[in-house]
Amino acid sequence: MNPFQQRLFPDEQPIVDRLGREFFLRLPDVPGVYFMQDASGQVLYVGKAKSLKRRLCCYRVANPDRMARRTLRLLRLVAQIEWEACVDEAAAIQRESELLLSIKPRFNRAGVWRGPRRSLVWRCEDAGFRLRIVDSAEEGWGCIGPYGAFVRRLHRVLARRVWCHLHPHRGIAGMPAGWTHGLHGPDVTIPAQTSTDLAAVRDLVDRSFQGHADALSQWACSADSAFERAGWQEDIEFLVDRYHIEETPGGASKGLLRE
Repeated sequence: MNPFQQRLFPDEQPIVDRLGREFFLRLPDVPGVYFMQDASGQVLYVGKAKSLKRRLCCYRVANPDRMARRTLRLLRLVAQIEWEACVDEAAAIQRESELLLSIKPRFNRAGVWRGPRRSLVWRCEDAGFRLRIVDSAEEGWGCIGPYGAFVRRLHRVLARRVWCHLHPHRGIAGMPAGWTHGLHGPDVTIPAQTSTDLAAVRDLVDRSFQGHADALSQWACSADSAFERAGWQEDIEFLVDRYHIEETPGGASKGLLRE
């Protein structure tokens, strides 16, 4: 359709027609999970939201130019929507994961089956800093896990951060082709200028995943471009969001990665 051509008829609003506009006015602006159900009460879709109000309001208009056909089919079947409020977004992510595995809703694709659980390991070698995703931990390697599909994103984020920490003047633009999007595969080696640099980054990674509260703030970012700084900030926020620091009575801290 020509983007400048006006529609003869307004877009459908199947959920508004069934639940009324008052439903959207009552939605809370809090993190949580929501359940879309058909007329028989069967759960068709489970989702999580940082704000239930903002997320569910996105479903008011069934615009075929902006929504996938699968989503349009879902909206035409939804007869009621329920939700659970959560204390924060991390709790909503955890609750969504539990519900997807137990309910396996028809319109959810990701998260409905538990995949193999693997670990992320690292060590210094002559060629550089090596990061691998493995089925089981190996002696002599730093290790965190095991985890499900989450470990792949953790691997990509850590590879980018280690590269930029070891090569601050080259940055993301200087990474080998495909590395930005994780096309290096589950086994990658990041070269370093000196053995001192390697030892320093190994210590930083170790401390980050041993729960030292100040370690994540020490990842370098000397990028001049707003794009690279935004990428650095997104990676660090991902680690902070998924990496929970718990203070212990002795003053140290314990790190727990959330799935």
